[in-house]
Amino acid sequence: MTTKKEQRRIKIKYRIRKSVNGTTERPRLSVFRSNKQIYAQVINDITGTTLASASSLGLEKMAKIEQAQKVGSLLAEKAKAAGIEKVVFDRNGYLYHGRVKALADAAREGGLNF
Repeated sequence: MTTKKEQRRIKIKYRIRKSVNGTTERPRLSVFRSNKQIYAQVINDITGTTLASASSLGLEKMAKIEQAQKVGSLLAEKAKAAGIEKVVFDRNGYLYHGRVKALADAAREGGLNF
């Protein structure tokens, strides 16, 4: 059973995904956040493969915003190691502020262009 808030996010997610697709040249950086953790993946939608990923699961306990910043910089490192510099950002239906924005800013500072 989903709540109204989740249904709203899913509608927004589908609307975004109509125009945001990851290719070989510009893969998609997808963000998922739960109440306690935050996850990010760089995905090539043509082949359906994950090229790089990072999450806050193994990190020490800290504020959620700091966790998101750490995950963003970790993901940027892994993507650069895989030879990825340009990505398309997929906020996955979440509002672009708070943890999602912190992750995106940290990934930009780490060297990803989007």
